[in-house]
Amino acid sequence: MSLTVLGSPLSPFVRKVRVVLLEKGMEYVLDPVRTSAPPEGFRKLSPLGKIPVLRDGDKTLPDSSVICAYLERRFPRPPLYGQDSYGQDDYAYARSLWFEEFADSGLFPAVGPGIYMALVGAPRMGKPPNTELAQKMLTEILPPLFDYLEGEIGARPFLVGGAFGIADISVASQFVNLRHADVQADAARWPQLAAYVERLHARPSFAALIAEEEKILAQS
Repeated sequence: MSLTVLGSPLSPFVRKVRVVLLEKGMEYVLDPVRTSAPPEGFRKLSPLGKIPVLRDGDKTLPDSSVICAYLERRFPRPPLYGQDSYGQDDYAYARSLWFEEFADSGLFPAVGPGIYMALVGAPRMGKPPNTELAQKMLTEILPPLFDYLEGEIGARPFLVGGAFGIADISVASQFVNLRHADVQADAARWPQLAAYVERLHARPSFAALIAEEEKILAQS
């Protein structure tokens, strides 16, 4: 068995797949592909030109959500999709998918292009930071999303089913990019969310990748 993840380690979607692999104890190789300069033939692997792509032997799959669902079927232990003490619950499974979508389609547009690229990515490419755009995201777009997460988390350790899973991985992965931009949820306004993110980022899987990414950013 040979698993390869194609994509940039700073991508929240690549990170999501890598955390799933780490949580499942699977060995893999990271092939650092950037969408700004993809290798020849990359579009055949990813028709939309996005990362990550997973290579499993002679099989390839694009899209982080598709990849994570595949890995769950391929390596079912530990389960990461809506498990409770009685096994997989239909509603918990659906809510796991919902929070993954919330993170990918709700948080990412504000966190990725709106804050991380505006404050971190642009300077790394020799461009001035777009502080106006970042401020708009911080004051107008993210607060209602944070309000929602604060209410959903409540006093629970995890978002779905009382166990760590894809919902937590997807949400916490977006917050790593906020962390790289020196942005975090205000603990005074969103105490449950702030504690939740800190708790998840301290997990060995996240902590290892965060340390790796911080070294990359420090060198640029």
